[in-house]
Amino acid sequence: MKIWRWIASVVLAITIGFFIVAAFIYSPEDAVVQPPEKSTQEEKTPSEEPDETSEPKEKEEPTETEDPTLGEGLRDVFTSVIESAKDIFIREDLHITALGDSLTEGIGDGTGEGGYVGILEKTFAENPNAGDITIDNYGKIGHRTDQLLKRLQDEEDMRESVKESDLVLITIGANDLIEVVEENITNLNYQAFVDAQQGYEERLREILRIVHEENPDASIYLIGLYNPFEGYFRNVPEVGQIAGDWNQTSRMVVNDFNRTTFIPVRDIFENTTDDLLWDEDHFHPNEKGYKRIAERVLEYIREDIEQ
Repeated sequence: MKIWRWIASVVLAITIGFFIVAAFIYSPEDAVVQPPEKSTQEEKTPSEEPDETSEPKEKEEPTETEDPTLGEGLRDVFTSVIESAKDIFIREDLHITALGDSLTEGIGDGTGEGGYVGILEKTFAENPNAGDITIDNYGKIGHRTDQLLKRLQDEEDMRESVKESDLVLITIGANDLIEVVEENITNLNYQAFVDAQQGYEERLREILRIVHEENPDASIYLIGLYNPFEGYFRNVPEVGQIAGDWNQTSRMVVNDFNRTTFIPVRDIFENTTDDLLWDEDHFHPNEKGYKRIAERVLEYIREDIEQ
């Protein structure tokens, strides 16, 4: 009988212990699923509890390199600095004048850096080997060759900037193409673009003549056209040839002037799977597109800007 009493006592003790433990760890809130408890490493110690008498700590913003959600492509865009330019020893008192249309102004650049011109300026500013650099930007959205020509004739400050420049960068011609579209909207065809080329050639030649006349020692770079028209002009089968024709005209004009160079950019937009056009109009470059243009321009002007 004693052995049975002992066994009964043991069972009773275990049962009482079970209910005591259950009462300790179980509460009504456990009836719903609770979020996982933090590990002991994440639990606050008393010393980590906020002190109401002390100043709250400022939240540290993650840097671009610390943000794991920022892809390499986006991070590269937002730095807006051309890494390959860091080893360039840029000559002292470099002066650059940028002339032209919305590509010079930087329309479509979501970072607000000012397009390819702004990216070049920021790149030079962050170069430890750079001296004093001045970049004057006279880009104007919507401008055609006739409008840029008139500004060069009428605006003294623009001509003065050209006179003082070591380099002149020009983007022009895309809006001349748009004018052809507007004037032939009901009967748009390839021949309309061909007919407009002569006037474009004459105005471009006069623009370069004035720039050379104001500063015969400056190096001039004309940035070519890319082809954003294919998505718009599906009724013109030769649309892919239009930008090529006008670029060829630009090359021909440039070759007639000393110290003048044509910079092609059409291949940048065609030989890629990346989206390089602005979402708002699929016409202007976006920040990635401008970054690629800036890198191409730097390839061409590097010898002119180095010591």
